[in-house]
Amino acid sequence: MEQRQIDEKFMRLALNEARKALEEQEVPIGAVVVSQGAVVGRGHNLVETLSDPTAHAEMQALTAAASTLGGKYLNKCTLYVTVEPCIMCAGAIGWAQIGRVVWGADDPKRGFRRYAEQVFHPKTEVTSGVLAGECEELMTSFFASLRN
Repeated sequence: MEQRQIDEKFMRLALNEARKALEEQEVPIGAVVVSQGAVVGRGHNLVETLSDPTAHAEMQALTAAASTLGGKYLNKCTLYVTVEPCIMCAGAIGWAQIGRVVWGADDPKRGFRRYAEQVFHPKTEVTSGVLAGECEELMTSFFASLRN
């Protein structure tokens, strides 16, 4: 299987997490952490549910992965997330030394690149735009529903 297919496979799992967030009236962002082809952490936004501004999808997935693998450094892992990480999550991704980050939809308003492009570990590889249309659609429909 080529890398694009692998990325789409795991982004679909992140999209499943985002749909769980949507069902809970949370901003529909989902994330999974993969190590050696296996999901070792997953998460979706729980900000409203937990009344916790730090309960973003990436934070949930990173915490789960660190717990599963028994260590805080995730340099051999890939994080798949449906939307470009915010600056808080990007900082945590940097501290975890994630080996690779893959996201779907860009976030020009709140994404980390607007504030601190160098926040990831220097060796972290980045791929963006994977299943971007599907990831964007979830966000657009969610925010449109709030305006009705």
